[in-house]
Amino acid sequence: MTGPRFRPRKVLRIARWEVSRTAGTVDRRTLVVTAALVVVAALVGPAAVGGVALDDGIHRVGVSEDSPYRPVVEQHAELAAGPPTRSAYESGRVDVLVVDGEVVRPPRSDRTGRAAYDALRSAVEAFNDDLLGRAVDEGRADAEAAFPVDVRLRYERRTRAVGSVGSDGDGSGDGDTGTDGGSGGNGDGDGNDGDAGGSVGGGGAPLGVPALGGPGGGSTQGSPSSITPPFPFASLVLAFLFVVPMNFVIQSYGSTIMEERIDRRGELLLVSPVSPAEIVAGKTLPYPLALLSVSVAVAALVGGGPLSVAAVLPVALVFLAATFVGAMFARSFKELTFVTVAVSVSLTAYVFVPAIFTEISPIALISPLTVVVRDLQGTGVSAGEFAFSTGPFLLTALVLFALGAGVYREEDMFTQRPVHLKALDALAARVRSARGVALWSALFVPFVFVAELLVVALLFAVSASVSEALVLPLLVAAVATVEEVAKSAHVLAGFEAARFRRGLRTAVVVGVASGLGFFLGEKLTVVVQLVGLPDLAVGRAVAPEAASATPLVTLGLLLAPLALHTVTATIAAVGASRSRTAYLATLPVAVLVHWTYNLAVLGVVGGG
Repeated sequence: MTGPRFRPRKVLRIARWEVSRTAGTVDRRTLVVTAALVVVAALVGPAAVGGVALDDGIHRVGVSEDSPYRPVVEQHAELAAGPPTRSAYESGRVDVLVVDGEVVRPPRSDRTGRAAYDALRSAVEAFNDDLLGRAVDEGRADAEAAFPVDVRLRYERRTRAVGSVGSDGDGSGDGDTGTDGGSGGNGDGDGNDGDAGGSVGGGGAPLGVPALGGPGGGSTQGSPSSITPPFPFASLVLAFLFVVPMNFVIQSYGSTIMEERIDRRGELLLVSPVSPAEIVAGKTLPYPLALLSVSVAVAALVGGGPLSVAAVLPVALVFLAATFVGAMFARSFKELTFVTVAVSVSLTAYVFVPAIFTEISPIALISPLTVVVRDLQGTGVSAGEFAFSTGPFLLTALVLFALGAGVYREEDMFTQRPVHLKALDALAARVRSARGVALWSALFVPFVFVAELLVVALLFAVSASVSEALVLPLLVAAVATVEEVAKSAHVLAGFEAARFRRGLRTAVVVGVASGLGFFLGEKLTVVVQLVGLPDLAVGRAVAPEAASATPLVTLGLLLAPLALHTVTATIAAVGASRSRTAYLATLPVAVLVHWTYNLAVLGVVGGG
């Protein structure tokens, strides 16, 4: 979208018109709703940090004022005191009853009572640990006698293969405990994950943020059974605040693009002395600037820094770019509504779900929100990790804007065609030669990368419960399908739009060009090695060549993909040169060849 006719002054003028037009269409009700949303967002941050007790008073305990169990109930939010009478228990006003200093065990058939009984028992254990810990701190009890097992943990982010768990520990003691190393007795526990120990009881916090140990999560106090792994719940909630405004902004942006196409309202701009690129840039510019301003405000509210803002900006651009393409393809506001909902749901899920694995696996880095979570935790990321998380999003946004701008012309804007045909028109507008085919095959690599990483994230979540022998072939099939469609869709569009002469020779030329362009673009994804993705079993299916550690094998596998991509792209191109039906017949053949190759490479790399 740059060139001799891309003039910043024209872009800024169109942007000012867009702002004034949009502001003039906002009524008082919309302003009130927007203000209410801002207030809610401002309250969510402090609530997430201060603790949201999801289970306050969920279990009712019948206990008297002078009972030794009364302080336990009062100090644990999930417990609520009730009348200590048999009638209250039988009528269901209390779930568990304390009589004469003894807790009445509910029958097995009473599931609610059993849950309350277990919660009270856990609360008593935590209460006793806390009392004993304070006695040790005040010098009224011996630490070694009070807590004979000393557990020291240091949670480290996993960067190597799943399953490479350390188990070494040293010290003198009778038993091992902890996670990934640790020693019992009086010794200091040492292991791959070790430095945060504690001998003072805590626990018993509600199911909200306090029970998760703050932004980093994890409890390191009390008995070994009370130690919980870290989970960045608070940081995830705060990071989600960056995404919420995007779902509202794209509604306005999609509407303004669609209005240009309804009743030919955008024709005046098209006949004015400005280029389509300048029009698109001018109409788009206010929206990323608005999201940038909101992101800065959210970062200031939740304690994020410039790293958080830089990480969410590519996400905002993808939201806008996908909405722009959808608005250019949709035939009505009804179709546009479906598109914007699909964009909101899919992109929100894509950026939020992988961030859940921030403390578990490098697979989380496929989402820029992981960078935000780490920034909020104060751990940060390396330059390679930042590029891995945000690079595909940024490139995907640029490609989407380029595709949409390709059909921002009179013959395409004001015609009513099905969405899939509009998509082919957008591709055909950018493909006019074999060089253009190679270029767009390379430009589609970010799309492919994002789609493949999404598949990896989905299968990673089920790989623990499903055999790897089943997961890997499915993943390889998905990867092969995504890549073959990316290499051949614009080739099909070129033939359908008569950009190329139909024939075997032309098909071979454009097929080889597509395979070569995709191969060159694919080599840029070597950044996956910087974050340890090939160390995952499911990650090796996306980048099988990157998983090799043998130089000779690496050299061979560096050239083999070139042959693979040119052959499979040519197979699909031959079908595309004949008809859409023939293309649909040859595409599965190309996918099958690609699938077989990837399985063979995984066998060579894995030694099996």
